[in-house]
Amino acid sequence: MNLDRHRVEEILEKFKSLKVLVVGDVILDRYVFGKVERISPEAPVPVVEVQREEFRLGGASNVANNLASLGVKTYLLGVVGQDYKRHIVKGLLREAGIVDLLVEDHSRPTTEKMRVVALSQQLLRIDSESRQTVKGKVLRELLQRLDVEVDCLVVSDYAKGVVCKDLMERIRERGLFFSVDPRPVNKNLYVGASLMTPNEKEAREMLPEEHLQSLGWRLKRELSLGTLVITLGQRGMALFEKSFKVFPAKARQVYDVSGAGDTVVAVLTACALCGVDWDSACELANLCAGIVVGKLGTAVVSPQEVLQSLEERCEV
Repeated sequence: MNLDRHRVEEILEKFKSLKVLVVGDVILDRYVFGKVERISPEAPVPVVEVQREEFRLGGASNVANNLASLGVKTYLLGVVGQDYKRHIVKGLLREAGIVDLLVEDHSRPTTEKMRVVALSQQLLRIDSESRQTVKGKVLRELLQRLDVEVDCLVVSDYAKGVVCKDLMERIRERGLFFSVDPRPVNKNLYVGASLMTPNEKEAREMLPEEHLQSLGWRLKRELSLGTLVITLGQRGMALFEKSFKVFPAKARQVYDVSGAGDTVVAVLTACALCGVDWDSACELANLCAGIVVGKLGTAVVSPQEVLQSLEERCEV
């Protein structure tokens, strides 16, 4: 590993001078925790006795939360409904210190993923959402709010309708560094991205190529990407920049992989803006992803956790 404590502290300090706009699909993650002691007499399903509930920022708002947790001045642009759930999202953004640029749309609900968890296992997920492409007044407001003064943009696409042709054209017009956490269905919208971070499954859905190296170079070329990083789950991540390199995963224990991609795009983007070399950026992103997959649900990583994890690895 090229990273030592002094180098990581230096990078984290630089993060504090950055301003980043995250734009994309805002999701409210709701966790219902309970216990199961019996099967329902009405149907062969477990009865969950609810013990507590938690709300967390998901989707694009989890990317923003990861950036803010690492000290980056973060702005969030997306769409919420005119329902009570938008107040929960806005409250969580205030708590995290994220600048709220959300647009309200009366025609759709605030996207929510509700997960029912018992004995540390997810039993069920219930999604409330609209996947219609934004248009009209809501789209015009989104485009207007893109003009905030920032160093770069992160596009967090969960294919819920916010990331569209008009939005991406306006982002390219700004001429800033922009990174993309993609969805295969919108592949052609990402042309010219400074950085793209698909997981391996998403990359293979974008291009039917058997060999990882061929897949990466072809994807990078076809979409005119500056840098491509394909995350490989427990195998780490593959960097396609001037050359190809694989960085092994740093997770000690994988508890929940949801949201790990949000952490990766946040860390890599912040590193790129600070002029950190790509090898060091990938090592730091791996380290941070290794921390969040050890937590239940969508999660963020703090500078203290990064430094502690680094020390533990150095001692091994």
